Amino acid sequence: MQRLDVLDQRLLDEFQRDLPLVERPFAAMSESLGIEESAVIARLAALQAGGMVTRVGATVRPNTAGASTLAAISVPECRIEEVAAIIGEEPGVNHSYLREDDWNLWFVATAPGASELAASLERISQRTGLRVLDLPLVRAFNIDLGFRLSGERQVPRGREAPDLGAIMPGDRPILQAMAQGLALTPRPFARLGVLTGSSEAHVIGRLKTLLAAGIVTRIGVIVRHRAIGWRSNAMVVWNLPEERVAPAGLALAALPGVTLSYQRRTVPELWPYGLFSMIHGRSRAEALDVLGKAVALPELEGAGHRILFSTRCFKQTGALLHRAEAAA
Repeated sequence: MQRLDVLDQRLLDEFQRDLPLVERPFAAMSESLGIEESAVIARLAALQAGGMVTRVGATVRPNTAGASTLAAISVPECRIEEVAAIIGEEPGVNHSYLREDDWNLWFVATAPGASELAASLERISQRTGLRVLDLPLVRAFNIDLGFRLSGERQVPRGREAPDLGAIMPGDRPILQAMAQGLALTPRPFARLGVLTGSSEAHVIGRLKTLLAAGIVTRIGVIVRHRAIGWRSNAMVVWNLPEERVAPAGLALAALPGVTLSYQRRTVPELWPYGLFSMIHGRSRAEALDVLGKAVALPELEGAGHRILFSTRCFKQTGALLHRAEAAA
């Protein structure tokens, strides 16, 4: 764990979302922080090099500009390193974690389309010889993982459904570049425009439109929470009748300390838990305190649940939304 100084703390607190969509975003950030533009860029570069920040870029709502799913494998302890390496070799796997459960290796798989996603899961199953538990997203209540690291936690405003009609043919290369991260230069959107064959103004305009449409969920500094002290992170899953999922999911999304809340497809006789939530805590006691508040919610009365603490992160990158050769 690395400690943040006051300015780095502010940088991460104030700009995990709402990166200024202007020609010189780091200059706009510098005015708020009271330091030079070059100092903002240098600090972000140092945070990224130190593993505390993955990138400055965007997160894209699942199954809008590409396809994605949450998956799990039950891996014998003696094979964890081997299987994690196989999963990590898939380009579309952007998150992979070891969790405390019989289904112990969890990962998010992404791809430009559904057929490529299915092929990726099949390759993992074939190479490991293990069943892949595929849990596609059904409904999102809060999928914005950006939260303040100090002070009172704020609950982000949710959006019921994205406007898929806002996506234009040339947007996917821009979104893929934002998933990989902006260049840490004074005019990063101009650089992105060169890479995608468009103008700086076009890139900024499209990002504003996609953000307003809910395709992009946030644009800002993407933090590695474990590296900065948030090491007691738990996925909590809930078993509820279908008619109770939406009220419970919305209640969880509004609870401070719950950082994600969404519904996924169940698998009969294997995985009856359709409501998922994440709790990020600096200690196990802190995470369990949030869980206690969740269990006490009227909407979750009597619901069975399992708590799966993360013990190790194998991979954390941006989603795979577009392949360059697909545009040829």
